Amino acid sequence: MKPCSFDYVRCDSPDEALDVLAAAGDEARLMAGGQSLMAMLNMRLVRPSVIIDIAWVKGLRYARVAGGQVEVGAAMTQTGLLAWPELAACLPLVRKALPHVGHPATRNRGTICGSLCHADPSSELPLCLALLEGEMVLRSRRGRRVVTAAQFQTGMLSTDRRPDEMAVAARFPVAQRGWGYAFKELARRHGDFAIVALAAAAGGSKIRLGIGGVADRPIVREWDRLADSDIPDALNDFAWDLGGSDDIHATAGYRREMVRRLGRRVIDEARQCAA
Repeated sequence: MKPCSFDYVRCDSPDEALDVLAAAGDEARLMAGGQSLMAMLNMRLVRPSVIIDIAWVKGLRYARVAGGQVEVGAAMTQTGLLAWPELAACLPLVRKALPHVGHPATRNRGTICGSLCHADPSSELPLCLALLEGEMVLRSRRGRRVVTAAQFQTGMLSTDRRPDEMAVAARFPVAQRGWGYAFKELARRHGDFAIVALAAAAGGSKIRLGIGGVADRPIVREWDRLADSDIPDALNDFAWDLGGSDDIHATAGYRREMVRRLGRRVIDEARQCAA
């Protein structure tokens, strides 16, 4: 199929994009990499009257450390962040997850913020943002607001971003000293969306585990002073609380079992990295 007709606006600045967005409202779609949007256009799942392309806005293509956070601009590609020299030291979890995001060709165009705004529950980057308790920075002609990861993704392919708002950056807390991070996922093929994705952080007496691909959004649970002997029961309770449903890729029961099995592995790996 082919998309419905639309106007195309290539913007040179965030202000220009916000002007077009304010005028078009619900009829507009922002595009940075287009790796998800183009497929949705071709299948006519979305029918915007105007596409606002921000991929070429240099002021939005950056990664920098500020105030204990790594801020990633809306036009920063996944490949660009992978090549950022400070990534492994500042965001080891994201460094481990990014190679699972699509393929080199899609990472060359796909953006960090684009993946977060698409909000697929099986996607790796929303899971990382949720586990690390990151933030999204949103701008409109009405002003600017910062939304926590827990508030941002509201459901499957659904976020708290308003029609006249543009995500201008994502913020991830810098890795804490004495903490270890791990990421694993199960997919039919490398680069496919995850059937189950798991991210863990461990430091001191605390363990944080995030699960993607089971519920309608990434879900994170934290335990304090969890004994080794109690981990199987904790994972079993978490797996059941996630719910899940059967689809063409796996049953809900299979996903729960992967949470139990891979959950222990990813927790152990995070602990080893923290040691």
